[in-house]
Amino acid sequence: MSAEAVCPVCPHHCRLPEGAYGRCRARKNIEGKVVSANYGKVSSIALDPIEKKPLAFFYPGSMILSVGSFGCNLSCPFCQNYEIAAAKEADFQKLYRISPEELCALARRERSRGNIGVAYTYNEALVGYEYVRDSAKLVHQAGMKNVLVTNGMAELPVLEELLPYMDAMNIDLKGFRPEIYRYLGGDFETVKAFIARAAEACHVELTSLIVPGMNDDPEDMEREAAWIASVNPEIPLHITRYFPRYKMRKGATDISLLKDLKRVAERHLAKVLLGNV
Repeated sequence: MSAEAVCPVCPHHCRLPEGAYGRCRARKNIEGKVVSANYGKVSSIALDPIEKKPLAFFYPGSMILSVGSFGCNLSCPFCQNYEIAAAKEADFQKLYRISPEELCALARRERSRGNIGVAYTYNEALVGYEYVRDSAKLVHQAGMKNVLVTNGMAELPVLEELLPYMDAMNIDLKGFRPEIYRYLGGDFETVKAFIARAAEACHVELTSLIVPGMNDDPEDMEREAAWIASVNPEIPLHITRYFPRYKMRKGATDISLLKDLKRVAERHLAKVLLGNV
């Protein structure tokens, strides 16, 4: 009988018996080793404007081939992509099998439509970071760009494996209090460390989805923007409007509140943008 194994990828460090999945639903103990169960299994693929990632200051006006699988290591009740992020493999009628070599070839073919590379997005890409790493290496060798869209809930050794091939990231900063991250099933300090390290190595933009009653306090935004500025005051911050989705039915964020928070953030940051307005 194979031993249980501990997943090293994120701070949950799920302790899994043989055959069990982690809380992300995308990593599994197989013969005593926790591996990616979603490697090369694609739920969504599309050619998107780079601004949808969102990236406002990285090759604006370009397109990027966006790819996603399934699974996430947070439990946000307002998830915008819950159909895949909160899903397990058995929930899908069909998943596309796309190897890193095939993904790179597809990205190269899409150059004629303005494609600059590949974005790993839609679900939480880092729960299957091995596929991101292997694909990004090939895309990088082909002279194209790699973009990671992530919640930043991964341990630094995982990030270090990816940084040689990453050109840009958009990282979610869900709020600026530990209790917000505990509510969402995450770890605040892990995300802060991830952001700080990523910002040393590639282009980084941050996104804060403002959920009424959760992270809409101007004092929180003051602390958040000041901390981001301590990392780099040129990091763009996207302050984004929440809409009812998944398990959360409360009304959409008031646009006047978003504008107030934008003014607060601009005391510290050079580039603050509103999204979903």
